Amino acid sequence: MIGRLSGILLEKNPPQLIVDCNGVGYEVDVPMSTFYNLPAIGDKLSLLTHMAVREDAHLLYGFGSAEERRVFRQLIKISGVGARTALSILSGMSVADLAQAVTLQEASRLTRVPGIGKKTAERLLLELKGKLGADLGPAAGAAQHEASSDILNALLALGYSDKEALLAMKQVAAGSSVSDGIKLALKALSKP
Repeated sequence: MIGRLSGILLEKNPPQLIVDCNGVGYEVDVPMSTFYNLPAIGDKLSLLTHMAVREDAHLLYGFGSAEERRVFRQLIKISGVGARTALSILSGMSVADLAQAVTLQEASRLTRVPGIGKKTAERLLLELKGKLGADLGPAAGAAQHEASSDILNALLALGYSDKEALLAMKQVAAGSSVSDGIKLALKALSKP
């Protein structure tokens, strides 16, 4: 298995790169989260990789962080989720956002990713429960999950984007009631 590539970035054609490693050019597919953080063409690059061997091809997938690669590997273990779908998920949301969606069991956030329907989103939530999102820690108990989910849903219903709502949620103290949490989040959102 090829676990890591280090070399010179030769080409960038989303979502594919060509990395020159001592005269050998490797084609690597990357999620857009990694793609946006790439250096300029001609610069040195190091990527963690996952190699998929199929009957008709050997494919390399590259990642900017070990966490992205770990989540990719978790995703492709799920029945009906291939490498393209896993890359699409990682391109559409960060690992932290995916972990939070799994923890709060919010299928609606996953269905916003192109190519993910309601049934696939529900299967992802079921399969990833306990494997992803546990990183958010035991401090967020069941009641807190429910309160956080209610606060987040309220912000989304008010027209804030996922990103804005999640940033505002960071300002809400753990254990806050739903009404206090919404007030704190709105206060955070009103600051420039």
